[in-house]
Amino acid sequence: MPKLLIFGLGYTATRIAHSLHSLGWEVVATGRNGNLSFDDADSVRAALASASHVLSSVPPDRESGLDPVLSTFGRDFGRAWYGYLSSTGVYGDAGGAWVDEHSPTVADGGTGRRTARAEADALWLELGARVFRLPGIYGPGRSIFDRIAVGKAKRIDLPDQIFSRAHVEDIASGVVAALTGDAPEGAYNLGDDLPASQNAVVEEACALLGAEPPPLMSLEEADLSPMARGFYAENRRVANGKARRVLGWVPRYPTYREGLRALLPLRP
Repeated sequence: MPKLLIFGLGYTATRIAHSLHSLGWEVVATGRNGNLSFDDADSVRAALASASHVLSSVPPDRESGLDPVLSTFGRDFGRAWYGYLSSTGVYGDAGGAWVDEHSPTVADGGTGRRTARAEADALWLELGARVFRLPGIYGPGRSIFDRIAVGKAKRIDLPDQIFSRAHVEDIASGVVAALTGDAPEGAYNLGDDLPASQNAVVEEACALLGAEPPPLMSLEEADLSPMARGFYAENRRVANGKARRVLGWVPRYPTYREGLRALLPLRP
């Protein structure tokens, strides 16, 4: 029986674990919802020794910039298959242009959180991992419907600002395809087919609810957090052709429109 060790059983990794359980895999994990403590090094090393597959969703440490998994447990996972959940943020700002797995990242010459993520991404690639670069993730309990419900949805007057996104179930299916199909090492973008502005998503969600969209405002009027302002500082379209071609991945929700319709009955 294949055995997967997940470092960091968060929102996305939990969906991956559920999918593999249904296929008969054994899954052990660290994190809030996992059955291992990251701080119990002996137990984690024992799990590593018996795992056929290893997947990390742990981002670099905010202060040191180091990857906690690699800095704590080393870089040798034996004969295990291993992967890493990264971010399409590693590409930085592309001015709205398309990027793919051959596009440069900000691992060299950048600063801050994005650079630390890109450096971790590059390190996992050097080690021979399958690195999954994820865009904006949405799904049950984490979608624009939830923001509308609490009055936090905003439309910002940046008409040319484009983002890529993906439903969490499509991300899980892409990673599972790589795990079960013994995908070649390398990077894979798991984004949907239709990069779009955040305004388009807000407007679609409001139309489905039969509600008026929030008023258009400037970036300054929106009074965003530093993290959210950083989100709007980047503009790119992320291509998914490699994942489709190599993994045989077909998103169930190829655009935000299908994804939002599927989530509508699940909103609070």
